[in-house]
Amino acid sequence: MDTTKHDETVISGNGGSNIGGSRTGLFRTPISGGVHSATAVHDLPLPALAVRNLMEQARFAQLCTVMSRMHHRRAGYPFGSLVDFAPDPLGHPIFSLSPLAIHTRNLLADPRCSLVVQITGSSGLSNTRVTIFGDVVPLPVEQQEWAHQQYVSKHQQWASQQWGNFYYYRMETISDIYFVGGFGTVAWIDVKEYESLQPDKISKDGGEHNLKEINSMFSKPLKELLSSEGEVDDVAVISMDSKGIDIRVRQGAQFNIQRIAFEVDRSVETLDEAKEALRRIIGKSRWHARSSILSRP
Repeated sequence: MDTTKHDETVISGNGGSNIGGSRTGLFRTPISGGVHSATAVHDLPLPALAVRNLMEQARFAQLCTVMSRMHHRRAGYPFGSLVDFAPDPLGHPIFSLSPLAIHTRNLLADPRCSLVVQITGSSGLSNTRVTIFGDVVPLPVEQQEWAHQQYVSKHQQWASQQWGNFYYYRMETISDIYFVGGFGTVAWIDVKEYESLQPDKISKDGGEHNLKEINSMFSKPLKELLSSEGEVDDVAVISMDSKGIDIRVRQGAQFNIQRIAFEVDRSVETLDEAKEALRRIIGKSRWHARSSILSRP
């Protein structure tokens, strides 16, 4: 993976622009130029693909259903609950639901709902999130085992069905997708485009495990890299795709999201390739820092 054509490490703050070498600070003003500008400037996946990646990496989401009449005065009000889910090959979420849960009863009375999914480790309104609107219905008996396997593949463990009388449901129809990116990207996503895309391999394979390993190896050098502009208390890689990583940065009580592009000529597909790309970025940054010190009069 050749990175020689890049002269500076590319780091961008949430709402800022990529600036090599001398950056203006971790906290930036919102950018302008729309979705395409934000995507190009920050070397981000296209919005539809970003949503596909997010659905693969997230484990939990807020399911918002319509309260059924059995709840009397609350009927018709939206009801939010935290659920786990797994996307199927088309990106439609599958749920393992208890018949006793309020949200399950709501769905049986009215399948219309929305699912709000946030980037792992999110800490503020500026973080990447998506709202998916659709109809959730119980899967037929013959598809229950297939749904169970989707869960096992996603969560790398037995699904919650083993602990009670749970049943699998699927968002059969997706009517709309509203995406709010962490870098000035706000867009309604075309559903057919979303369904036709495959998530980045690195987002799909070993998502949580990959993030844990990257953080164990690179959290300290990434903190040093970002501390060039002021004291940083903590950093954590919270998302990774074929083009780069998103880092949650804490300075005191304030949080910000930074984007570091991998700076390679092709998509990063494996954990080893991501590690190598980050080693090069960190090594190059340290070399520039040493050169700057040596060149001072």
